[in-house]
Amino acid sequence: MACDADILKNVPLFALLDGDERAVLAAHVEVRRFEPNQRIYKLAEPGGRAYVLVTGRVRVSTIDDDNQELTVDEPEEGGFFGFASLLDGTPHQTAAVALSPATCIEIDRSDIETLIRKKPDAGMDMLAVLGRHFHSAQRLARIRSLRNPNELIAESSTLGDRVADTVAQFGGSWRFIILFGVVLVVYTAANITLGRSAWDPYPFILLNLFLSMLAAIQAPVIMMSQNRQDAKDRMRGELDFEVNRRAESEIRTLAGKINHLGEKMSDIEERLRANPDR
Repeated sequence: MACDADILKNVPLFALLDGDERAVLAAHVEVRRFEPNQRIYKLAEPGGRAYVLVTGRVRVSTIDDDNQELTVDEPEEGGFFGFASLLDGTPHQTAAVALSPATCIEIDRSDIETLIRKKPDAGMDMLAVLGRHFHSAQRLARIRSLRNPNELIAESSTLGDRVADTVAQFGGSWRFIILFGVVLVVYTAANITLGRSAWDPYPFILLNLFLSMLAAIQAPVIMMSQNRQDAKDRMRGELDFEVNRRAESEIRTLAGKINHLGEKMSDIEERLRANPDR
């Protein structure tokens, strides 16, 4: 089906093109219509064509290293998908399926080459829009990827934070308790043995002063470490929530596929009942 140049005017990818450039492109591209759940292109399919969504809903997905389907994008009307494989001539790294009745503009590599030959400036305009699209996709991938909370916490730690954690870790260990007990026993025993010549005789006022200063310094440092622990727990909770939300999305996707398969099986059963001799 031929494409109207006015349709291209509302597509962000071609928003920077002038009227003549849109007319040249409209003369070569085609308008395709897809039914709900119809596959637009498959993963690893030759990437000679790309699509611009005019109306409807489309899901673009891929398979990750765990063999789980991951939704990469659900473009809005005017959004485009499949262009990376079209430009570099490699198979599609994603799969696209229509979620509702969808109308798309189908563009192949020869259409782009014809446009650039006739209107060289159109190439730079389209590259500018594609650059913004790729940056958005990269940000989406970073957001959706699983992150290690320990790495994120280590990246945001300052020198004071690391000192506070070290002090709290050492102050709450048996090593500190044993060392501190040995120091107290040696200190008090030495002053008792020296008698009147002791530098801190009983009731060990100097020792009490040292202990008070140590407690005054150690308490806020430990509180700083506890505050950081609360921040760590909060970050881990947020990351766990992201993982749970992703798992829920995958479960919903699987449930939708199972329901779709059930509907297809029901259709097959009805056809078999209607045509028992076949």
